[in-house]
Amino acid sequence: MNSPAPQAQTLLFSLFTPEGRENPHPALEALRRTAPVYHDPDLDTFFLTTFADCQAVLTDTAYRTPDLTWCEENLPDWREHPAADFFYSSMLRANGADHTRLRRLAGKGLTPRRVTALRDAVERITDGLLDDLADATSDGGAANFQELVGYPLPVAVVGELLGVPEADGARFRALGSDASRLLEPVRTPEDWERADRAVEQLRGYFLELAERRRQEPADDLATALALENAGTLTEHELVDTLLLVFVAGFETTTGLLGLAVHALLRHPEQLARLAADPGLVPQAVEEALRWDTPVQMTERIAGRTGVIGGVPVPEGANVTTVLTAANRDPALHPDPHRFDVTRTGSRVLSFSGGPHYCLGAALARLEGAVALRRLLARFPRLASAGDPVRRESFSLRVFEDLPVGHGPAVPSVTYSGKAAA
Repeated sequence: MNSPAPQAQTLLFSLFTPEGRENPHPALEALRRTAPVYHDPDLDTFFLTTFADCQAVLTDTAYRTPDLTWCEENLPDWREHPAADFFYSSMLRANGADHTRLRRLAGKGLTPRRVTALRDAVERITDGLLDDLADATSDGGAANFQELVGYPLPVAVVGELLGVPEADGARFRALGSDASRLLEPVRTPEDWERADRAVEQLRGYFLELAERRRQEPADDLATALALENAGTLTEHELVDTLLLVFVAGFETTTGLLGLAVHALLRHPEQLARLAADPGLVPQAVEEALRWDTPVQMTERIAGRTGVIGGVPVPEGANVTTVLTAANRDPALHPDPHRFDVTRTGSRVLSFSGGPHYCLGAALARLEGAVALRRLLARFPRLASAGDPVRRESFSLRVFEDLPVGHGPAVPSVTYSGKAAA
């Protein structure tokens, strides 16, 4: 029998093409059938494409995130890069006791009570941004949903959480995008330069914010971390935790908002169904997360020799869980390529899993639900107004330009409770 490796590598590398970035699902489906646990010799990484394997790795503490210890062997010049120091030492990549400590402290600002209390702010901010969208499309023309809503909403909400003044948050969009270049599996010198510059500027800002909150306390996470956790966080950890919450709090949620709106515009029958029954909005958010995942993949390092999907994996091996593929695994989600806002029983890995499950998942879901519900109520004839443009990123699926406008009246749909065909 011929080895599946050459075909598997061709499928994998096709994801790096413009066509693969736009629609990775055919290649990932074929890769799952060909080699669900595939070790690529050139990238020296095991790629996992089934839900079961991805979930097993993400929830197993023997699989650790690449951290500063990993950097010593694999990124020897990391000390020359502020972005590497931030990325690999922050809560995002810390392991063990350090990760538990940092996560527990940051989690005090993202309790269910705190997220619920933010609902009023999310609704107020959303309504104001939809006013801007209405003004921009009042003459019947098109407007960029991401520019007017998709980006500013999560930036303003995470700013509300942290205590970042609204006027300051708006200028951090480009810096957050530049810092996120470190999520790319292959980084160019330009990526490093952009990320280093962004991290240095953001660190300076959050250092000043922490100092300000010590003098002028407020009901926000910056105050909680600067005052309540004095002595449990170093100044370096404090600044980097604030930076991480800010960047992670808007980058992936921006992706979710644009992907959800795009999915509905591509499926007008589902848009009509949701408009007829707004009670389906939470399910629609979950389906959007499943159907087009904001973070395409995440990596782990095997802490021991083991077996994944019948394939031996040595200690120290790099393992990449392809979340986009896992969320469309037919073993878990029947007819996985169908976008269906009435789908129930879904389990998604869009926010990762295990010890590194996203702290802000509940807030992201809240923002998505509020934005969709109010958008559909305010714009009953919402329609695509041009070709969308995705960010040039392999790891993050984010729209830079999502043109929307007013289309024909959405046909009336009576919800029957049955899944769409």
